Amino acid sequence: MCTVVVRWSAREPVRLLALRDELTTRRFDDPGRWWPAQPDVVGGRDRTAGGTWCATRVGTGATALVLNRPQKRDADPGAPSRGVLPLLAAEHGTRWLEHVALDGMASFLLVLATPDRLTTWDFDGSDVVTTAHAEGTWMVTSGGPEDRKADRWLPAFAQAPYPEAWRELVQKEPPQDDPAALSVRHEQDGLVFATVFGELIESAPGRLRLEHSRRPWEPGPWQLLGDPDAGT
Repeated sequence: MCTVVVRWSAREPVRLLALRDELTTRRFDDPGRWWPAQPDVVGGRDRTAGGTWCATRVGTGATALVLNRPQKRDADPGAPSRGVLPLLAAEHGTRWLEHVALDGMASFLLVLATPDRLTTWDFDGSDVVTTAHAEGTWMVTSGGPEDRKADRWLPAFAQAPYPEAWRELVQKEPPQDDPAALSVRHEQDGLVFATVFGELIESAPGRLRLEHSRRPWEPGPWQLLGDPDAGT
């Protein structure tokens, strides 16, 4: 996951935009209930490691997302994949750290949005910084402040109605080789790293509305998650 916009207010549904940037050759599944041990959790599944970049626990309305960070790009042999973190946070809330050892993991930013709080954990490979966020609209990115994406886009998201105007902002520009773009595409040594998925999530306890697209920059509506138990 590389760009997350969250609009959070206590006692209101959590509203998010999540854009995933990844190697185009890395296969994944669209959001669903992929984890038998967590039947109440919905998210897209990474086929390489089996985890996810974004998970929502329908019963509680909690959504957790993980973004790669640049300080420690590669995990040590045997360390857990970052893809387990959204599953743990969606299940255990702010106590997710009690259920995983971070030793050797690659760096990350974990976002947890629930009906009563918005919290991030920034792990640089050795230390974790926990931040509780006030009500409002927030943007976090894999590049952090250095990519200047929030400087460019956050004011527009803060003013725009959810979800239609948020989708329109994503569709404003095609993918670009620019770290400040919402949709990106970088080619190097025969590999393509690009925006491969977008989703709009509105969650509250017992209710989830999730729209998604594998080409989120293209005009038109996104696919609606067809899961009646998830409130769609």
